[in-house]
Amino acid sequence: MTLPTTEAVDIAIVGGGLVGASLACALMPLIERHGLSVAVIEASPILDLAAAPWQPSFDARASAISLGTALHFTEMGVWPTIAEQATAIRRIHVSERGHFGATRLDAQELGVEALGHVVPNAWLGRVLHQHLTGLPLAWHCPDRVETIEPTAKGYHLGLASGTNLQARLTVLADGGRSGLKERLGIASDVRSYDQVALIASVEVSRFHQGVAWERFTREGPIALLPLQGQTMELVWTHVAGDERRRLSLSQGDFLAELQTAFGDRAGRFRRVGSRHAYPLSLVTARETTRPGLAVMGNAAHSLHPVAGQGFNLALRGVMDLVTSLEAGLAHGRSVGDTEVLEAFEVRRAGDRHSVTRFSDGLIRLFGIDSRLLGHARAAGLVGLNLAGPLRRALARRAMGLER
Repeated sequence: MTLPTTEAVDIAIVGGGLVGASLACALMPLIERHGLSVAVIEASPILDLAAAPWQPSFDARASAISLGTALHFTEMGVWPTIAEQATAIRRIHVSERGHFGATRLDAQELGVEALGHVVPNAWLGRVLHQHLTGLPLAWHCPDRVETIEPTAKGYHLGLASGTNLQARLTVLADGGRSGLKERLGIASDVRSYDQVALIASVEVSRFHQGVAWERFTREGPIALLPLQGQTMELVWTHVAGDERRRLSLSQGDFLAELQTAFGDRAGRFRRVGSRHAYPLSLVTARETTRPGLAVMGNAAHSLHPVAGQGFNLALRGVMDLVTSLEAGLAHGRSVGDTEVLEAFEVRRAGDRHSVTRFSDGLIRLFGIDSRLLGHARAAGLVGLNLAGPLRRALARRAMGLER
């Protein structure tokens, strides 16, 4: 009987979604300079990009791409193509329904062309995968990791196809769906918000002029993100269970209820596309690194979408990992070296903590139904809008330019 051979690779990326594909693209300079071998394992089939313009493995959501993230994609050489379907966010308007006062963050005031962009996930995935086809990677797709075992040289991965990989560094970027993290004994702290995000594209009666709206209501926050034309991405937070009725409403009834909940600031809602619902919870892995292992993206942290920072936080993690690997390689260390990964964790900890605390704090603050606190929140929004330096500092953080 012939025993299966094991292929040695420097880095194995488990998950070829947005985070895993971004990491593979960002690793290209290290592949070129140091001759690294990189394998990507993705469970969902990737169709012929020329025949299928949208990636079926990505859901219906769009991502808010901060200015900092766009700069990182520029470094990778993919931003010009991503920008073809990206809509600029020129102003962010934050308010609370039923209370006077708002905070506005404006690109012109910050001296930038845009605070960020909104990009359909399907387009983002298409561009990244198209870019990957030209890179020297071992692409295992569709395939999945069935066994994962730590070894003296990293991790041994047994794939469903029968392929065996021995990786010096294994990166879990599968969103946590595979259960690999749990199989390795990496626990997560999970706090359900008891909320569900209802997501859909809506058409408004007037051009949005690049304004992104964040409207806090008694039910939960409603976000409207600008897309091309007069279309906006709706993220409507519901108490868990309440979304079911609205998912089944006719288009007219749904739009009428959205108009009542949001108000008229964005214009009249005229049409809604397919509606999708996603449960919301705060998930943080108790470990994000081990010798020879890194946990990234939603496998490491899953945030409430209220601040639109989930993917931007993940991409900063991608770039920090590449920076740490580059520094380690320059000193003759392996990509799975403990000190290299500890340096990566040190770079990530502060950013991850502050973004998690900020997004979770917003939900807690605006989730308290109190008339007195409502007036205090309104005063705070007015005060923040008047305090130029503080507002500009908040905007720079939202753009991913400060940590």
